[in-house]
Amino acid sequence: MELLKERILKDGLVKPGNVLKVDSFLNHQMDIDLINEIGKEFRRRFPSDKITKILTIEASGIGIACIAAQYFNVPVVFAKKSQSINLDGDIYSTKVESFTHKKVYDVILSKKFLDSNDHVLVIDDFLANGCALMGLIDLIHKAGATIEGAGIVIEKGFQQGGDMIREKGIHLESLAIIKSMTDTSLEFE
Repeated sequence: MELLKERILKDGLVKPGNVLKVDSFLNHQMDIDLINEIGKEFRRRFPSDKITKILTIEASGIGIACIAAQYFNVPVVFAKKSQSINLDGDIYSTKVESFTHKKVYDVILSKKFLDSNDHVLVIDDFLANGCALMGLIDLIHKAGATIEGAGIVIEKGFQQGGDMIREKGIHLESLAIIKSMTDTSLEFE
């Protein structure tokens, strides 16, 4: 998606440790016009009418998933990284290690929002080592639901996450794949 790549080059900031900051337009402050185009592109890449839910993980994927959902006409469900008093009843749970936060989370999802009748599209902002996406796939499997695919805004192609997901036979669509990144530059596939 050229519009996204151009925006990453213009406003993204590469930091030491293979960190790409896109917080000025994607995951802190959100450029709704850009994210609207991202939603349209996900719909184009996942034309199936079987999709009944979009699943993401808090927090950065929620806005993107919500805007994309209007093109699928389905609800968004997001996995939470912490238990709250508002989350009652039976839950699915899995462990996810965050690349950026260097922390392991117990990720939870209420069983009343995902079941064996659902056909799920996962949407998230980044794919690096694949831990978050694998955790969401684990929740889908625990629910007995069907995964229809995963839509990622930015994939770090030089890390193993994308290859690991593709090797599992999951339909993965990344809108911008970074081939290489140094402390001062990046190159797309």
